Amino acid sequence: MQAWQVQENGEPSEVMRLRDTERPVPGEGQVLLRVRAANVNFPDALLCRGQYQVRPPLPFTPGVEICGETEDGRRVLATPALPFGGFAEYAVADPAALLPAPDSLDDAEAAALHIGYQTGWFALHRRAALQAGETLLVHAAAGGVGSAAVQLGKAAGATVIGVVGGAQKAAVARELGCDVVIDRRGEEVIAAVKEATGGHGADVVYDPVGGTAYEQSAKVVAFEGRIVVVGFASGTVPRPALNHALLKNYSILGLHWGLYNTKNPELVRHCHEQLTALAARGAIRPLVSERVPLDGAADAVQRVADGVTTGRIAVMPGAGRTGGAGASSDADAGAAADPDAGAAS
Repeated sequence: MQAWQVQENGEPSEVMRLRDTERPVPGEGQVLLRVRAANVNFPDALLCRGQYQVRPPLPFTPGVEICGETEDGRRVLATPALPFGGFAEYAVADPAALLPAPDSLDDAEAAALHIGYQTGWFALHRRAALQAGETLLVHAAAGGVGSAAVQLGKAAGATVIGVVGGAQKAAVARELGCDVVIDRRGEEVIAAVKEATGGHGADVVYDPVGGTAYEQSAKVVAFEGRIVVVGFASGTVPRPALNHALLKNYSILGLHWGLYNTKNPELVRHCHEQLTALAARGAIRPLVSERVPLDGAADAVQRVADGVTTGRIAVMPGAGRTGGAGASSDADAGAAADPDAGAAS
């Protein structure tokens, strides 16, 4: 089979190599899956850089989220068991963690429903207890994680304010359903949020960015508001001023979705049932901005790392090869850097 491998840590475009290799052999208690679609996530870039909380042994295949097919023909969602990740024709996974792929979504959309939407659901409902009629502020609202939070917020009956970087991403955020869109490149975020909320502020803030975005969040969160920290795509981990949280009576909440897989897996399945029902009635639908063949994976991961994409990119191993740089087993798949790199908005 073909699989992308990382043999040393670094930028995805520099260290991901497309190889011809043997199919992975499932370990005890694992199953082999044919990859129908693999969703590109920011953690894939962190894995390549050696900066993720999990550091698989080298060489490994990145790709943490797939729609796959079992040997008996079932279509499932899975987080592959590294080092045999999803940017390959086959991957392995824990059978206990397999979830049925929703019939209402195609393979690419189904692959994008898992981590991002589970993160959004747990953050907004389990951690922040978002209520209908409240105001939700979403940073990086046009990105993969942010777009899921926007849709889930609207489905919950919240007024959603999306912060993005650039006119193209602003247009995407409006199409997703944001009631108010703030382009941080041309608007002052704090003033714009206060104006949009009549000075009340945001009841819930969803922050996958960190850095300056978190600083803005602390200044616009409402009395008894909740800031949910889900990641640091900016590369800067904020240092909250706890005296400020005390003075304004707001909560700072962390969300590491992966912990629920071991601490409370039944809740993960309950969440998937809720997401499947929302997808079936059209309340949510993953925004898949691109579908690329397997040989385009390194370029896709690099562009997600650089913060120049919207929604999700799905890698489709069954699609034909592009014949570009990534088609060579040792060629670099390059991507132009963005001055706003890492914001993932």
